[in-house]
Amino acid sequence: MSEIRGIYTLWLREVKKFLREKPRLINAFCQPLIWLFIFGTGMRFSAGIPGINYQEFIFPGLITQAMLFTAMFMGISVIWDREFGFMKEILVSPISRPSIFLGKMIGVSTDVMIQGIIIFPFALLIGIPLNFFMVIKALPIMLLVTFGLVCIGLIFASLMKSFEGFGLIQTFINLPMFFLSGALFPLSQVPDWLQVVSYANPLTYGVDALRTVMMGESWVQLFPMELDLAVLIGFDILMFVIGTMAFSRIE
Repeated sequence: MSEIRGIYTLWLREVKKFLREKPRLINAFCQPLIWLFIFGTGMRFSAGIPGINYQEFIFPGLITQAMLFTAMFMGISVIWDREFGFMKEILVSPISRPSIFLGKMIGVSTDVMIQGIIIFPFALLIGIPLNFFMVIKALPIMLLVTFGLVCIGLIFASLMKSFEGFGLIQTFINLPMFFLSGALFPLSQVPDWLQVVSYANPLTYGVDALRTVMMGESWVQLFPMELDLAVLIGFDILMFVIGTMAFSRIE
């Protein structure tokens, strides 16, 4: 029972911190607008895809981008907790290290999901026929993507000692994962070597699955949905195992 209470407390703390930071909520609205209407409109004329609205094409990618950047950024909370002594108090509590990691992971994942869901209404502005069933199908995929990304952020944050070092690692991870996911351009049109690198990126499978759900028959899926989900689930399990191991080494 104490383990469940501890997980719930850590989850609630992360959610309250997120909701109290108004600038972050404002950014959750503004950033997608910038990418969708400035970048999307400009690139539509230079990198358009025949038969497909480019803004509609990048919309699922922008959802994963928002989740990726939020997940990695939220990992910095581990460094804050260590800096101000809160992490030490948690570690000496009667809660196991896996439960500590699980509580923070679920809490940060909730924040990331809120960030992703906020973007959905913008689909109506570019003509995507958003409906209840589409959202219901998209949410489990977003959740699978979120878990793995949050685990990555927490893992690296648990290994870093400074905010500056984590910032460098965050940039080093975010940009390659985002640009190699096919979020901004179809991978079927890139060189073979770049396709191979992109297929090793777990975010590629999340973008592909989410784009299939949101674009329907207008998008030719790269992989079967079963493979997309299997890769995401395997990625989440691997990252969770590594994450619990990393947290067990925090002193």
